Amino acid sequence: MMLLLLARKKLESYDQLEKLFNNLKGVLIFMSFNINRRQFLFRSGLAGVGVLGIASGVGVSESTALAQSVIQNPGELSESILGDRAQNAFQIRQQAAQMGLNRPKVNHQNNNDEKFYTNRAGNFHKTLPHNDLGEVDPGAYDALRRALTTGRAQDFERIPQGGIQKLANPQAAFAYDLMGPDNFTISLPHAPFMLSQEAGGEVVEVYWKALARDVPFSDYESDPTVERAAGELSSLSDFRGPKQGGSVTPLTIFRGNTAGDLAGPYISQFLFHPVPHGAQQIEQRSQTTVAGLNHMVDYANWLDVQNGNLPESNIYEETPRYISNGRGLGEYVHQDYPGQAFVNAALIMLNKGTAFDHSNPYLQSATQDGFVTFNITHILNVVSGVVSCALKHAWFHKWLVNRRVRPEAFGGLVHNQLIGKMSSVVSNDVLESEAVQEAFRQNNSYLLPMAYSEGSPTHPAYPAGHATISGACVTALKAMFDEDAVFEAPVVADRDGASLLPYSGSALTVGGELDKLAANISLGRDFAGVHYRSDGIQGMFLGESVALGVLAELRLTYPENFAGFSLTTFSGEKVSI
Repeated sequence: MMLLLLARKKLESYDQLEKLFNNLKGVLIFMSFNINRRQFLFRSGLAGVGVLGIASGVGVSESTALAQSVIQNPGELSESILGDRAQNAFQIRQQAAQMGLNRPKVNHQNNNDEKFYTNRAGNFHKTLPHNDLGEVDPGAYDALRRALTTGRAQDFERIPQGGIQKLANPQAAFAYDLMGPDNFTISLPHAPFMLSQEAGGEVVEVYWKALARDVPFSDYESDPTVERAAGELSSLSDFRGPKQGGSVTPLTIFRGNTAGDLAGPYISQFLFHPVPHGAQQIEQRSQTTVAGLNHMVDYANWLDVQNGNLPESNIYEETPRYISNGRGLGEYVHQDYPGQAFVNAALIMLNKGTAFDHSNPYLQSATQDGFVTFNITHILNVVSGVVSCALKHAWFHKWLVNRRVRPEAFGGLVHNQLIGKMSSVVSNDVLESEAVQEAFRQNNSYLLPMAYSEGSPTHPAYPAGHATISGACVTALKAMFDEDAVFEAPVVADRDGASLLPYSGSALTVGGELDKLAANISLGRDFAGVHYRSDGIQGMFLGESVALGVLAELRLTYPENFAGFSLTTFSGEKVSI
């Protein structure tokens, strides 16, 4: 324990502190600590910026008087506030921790494909060594499973690799988080069985999205490829995309499942409007790959990528464009940083003066506005803060529960079965699909045409990381802003993405466009061929649950007279937190 003499002037450096204490040896009594400078500041309570300091060069008696003055009248804060603060903070942390402790234990279920297919055909194994049929080396897959069972760092270093690409952070599945529910505590429906009709419908949709990648969204109602896609998807026995009158139509095809997804243009307004960054305005034009460019349709190239090699590169257009087709959307979610679209959405709404949620405590205040809480600082912090939480949950389910095979590897199974080199592992819904046959006519192989030269990321498919982020971030935004507010001056991209045009359809709401944004970012990855529909939809629900847990903990921290957050879930349910 130390006796500290406190003065009013801030310290400029540790050296000043050391000099002063040398001058006050007769007054100060120290316990003997073998500590470095940083440890000293934290142990003495002087680590904060602007915290009470000791002024170098002040005499002993003057320092003592100043210290007594400061101690007796510390900024006119009451003794009860000063005395209780640390205990209150501790109790808040305890309450948040208790929420996690009270969560029921979850018995997570996978789809059992790992046991059903002894060659691991239904599971993720990219970057591991493969034979000529694309079947993973059994010993390499067992090494991966062993590491995921033990969680030991040294076991992950023993996983054999087939090329230069590395596995994407499987140890993150075991990571803890000090904010929100633990990633082991939220359940998720298992991924569809690979032989199920649901999985078959998802694969057929992914093939059609690849074939329609260059069709402008504005042409969907007249384009023959989209018409054929809608017809086949409507005929499938268990396709779970949105429908009108029981059928997939050009107005519902490839969209998300919320009411907001089906209103207005395919692309959310939050991907069109300029983004304010301080004194700058950033137009939302982005680079995209050239039309007609498909990767991994050559079998040797496909196999090389499964082994973890990168034999090709993407080719980009010189002119940035607004998102106007599936290729543009797929490339946006290829290059974005985690949470980018949602931070942008927050900035757009703050710049437009979008109304805050009615629960915001400063809406009724006659003397205050929010800033550190319930305004820009708070909103951006919460939206960006839930990203890491959401990804930890996604990585838990990806690596430790489901390990679902990626669509590109599924395409290899389709190809090898249709050319007679592999026994039946794929449903007839896929093998007999018009989309698969059309892919063969265009590329002379049954492989799934990929938008990215490297194919999918090197982690399992289910749930999608982008989708889990989307669900969490949009949930946070809906808690902060008025979902019923009308989005002013809506626009739509022209067919080649060169400019934006006024949109004159029915009114679009902030909540609807946020839900649409979540689906755009989630299902946009399907246009590239790296995910299935359920990866996106279930990922959004998972992210939503994560954010609700984070908001419940944040609710404990506010000094304001705050009734709690309220929002509408992706299922259409009104909830209060």
